Amino acid sequence: MADDFQQFLETRKRAALGYVNGNCGPLSKIVSSTSPASFFSPQGDVVEGAEKVAARYEKDASLFDAGSTSELEILHADSDGDLGYWVGYQTAKVRIKGKSEGIPMKIRITELFRREDGGWKMIHRHADMPQPKKD
Repeated sequence: MADDFQQFLETRKRAALGYVNGNCGPLSKIVSSTSPASFFSPQGDVVEGAEKVAARYEKDASLFDAGSTSELEILHADSDGDLGYWVGYQTAKVRIKGKSEGIPMKIRITELFRREDGGWKMIHRHADMPQPKKD
């Protein structure tokens, strides 16, 4: 994996932490402003188009409150030329505005990135809840 993409993933982790603390600023810096872009949310809906995706991230981040935690568990990641990805889990304890207790969550994540203007930008995020294991 290219060193610059590995370094970028550390930036991505910090953006995830800011997001669950109600601060979309760091994520906004790494979200593509050029379509195509898409978001498959944990609620099951789909958002398409760079402007709509960015607006959705802003709206969703505003629901979170300070004091949340987030860890990205990267199972595998790679980049080749102008495309990169990571696959894994986001484990968080989120504080929702107006709620007193943190809510634990673990979601499966697939994110795709492309190089734009010399930096990595997120063009797709798929987040969903893992299903319980069946015996």
